[in-house]
Amino acid sequence: MHIVAALGGNALLRRGEHPDAAVQQQHVHDAARSLAELVLAGHEVVITHGNGPQVGLLAAESEADPALAAPYPLDVVGAETQGMIGTLLARELGSRLPGRAVAALITHTEVDPHDPALGRPDKFVGGHLTDRQARLMEAERGWTTARDGDRLRRTVPSPRPVAITEMPAIRALLATGTVVIAAGGGGIPVVRDPDTGRVRGVEAVVDKDLTAALLAELLDADALLILTDVTHVFTRFGAAHPGPITDVTPDGLRELDLPAGSMRPKAEAAAAFAETAGRVAVIGPLDDALGALLGTTGTTVRPRLPGPAAPGPAARPPAPRTAV
Repeated sequence: MHIVAALGGNALLRRGEHPDAAVQQQHVHDAARSLAELVLAGHEVVITHGNGPQVGLLAAESEADPALAAPYPLDVVGAETQGMIGTLLARELGSRLPGRAVAALITHTEVDPHDPALGRPDKFVGGHLTDRQARLMEAERGWTTARDGDRLRRTVPSPRPVAITEMPAIRALLATGTVVIAAGGGGIPVVRDPDTGRVRGVEAVVDKDLTAALLAELLDADALLILTDVTHVFTRFGAAHPGPITDVTPDGLRELDLPAGSMRPKAEAAAAFAETAGRVAVIGPLDDALGALLGTTGTTVRPRLPGPAAPGPAARPPAPRTAV
């Protein structure tokens, strides 16, 4: 099978952890075991990953560096994180897949220059800030911030992906049997001049799950795996007895009340791929990618539920309020 596997930000850095290189290397070590199982089972795999904490860290360092006349723009910082995370994944996968080529490809994602999201900073990047730190960054650096749980984080624009510039290179690498790491962090956001064809970076980040869904569609993938730190999408999440969802349609997934800063983009990407491509997407645990593909864990999003008794959209009862 042809599979696109999208790693959540927890693949490298979990909430509350210090962003040291050794911490991130250990998480990549653990994630590579799960991803290598897919390849060893005979599947063709393209891997993408998040970069929110790393983009925020490097952007803050750049803005605080007195040696710079101006901080590096977000598209350049995104490229730096693609290189860092890509090399960590490529090393670990290479050691687990001897004799198999692994390549990390710097990837640009085209966005619409008229996308209204470019004027609406609502995507979280970087670590948590105290109220005082947030106010200081807003005053000194022009940041916008929003509350993520009980702390504040920086927010930046996040336009929708419309094309992936390096698709010919990705296809060429896959044709040679290479395991490809591409479109990290959603890809480096660029807009294309319609007259010259030249591209330029924009001050934004692209949601990695939406880019993963686009990548899976363009590659005609058999499945999209969105791997994160939960085993399923749950109803009644946080209650004494949360209910795991094992199978759901795109419409059923969209009816759930999911947090905008965490599970909602994953659900939107999974639903879009299942709907557009007519194939399955799975939201499942990072440490069991093969189990998610086989259906032994995770929430499988299907174009339609199996069996004649599956309720249609009009007959399905309203879904309970849900959080993940």
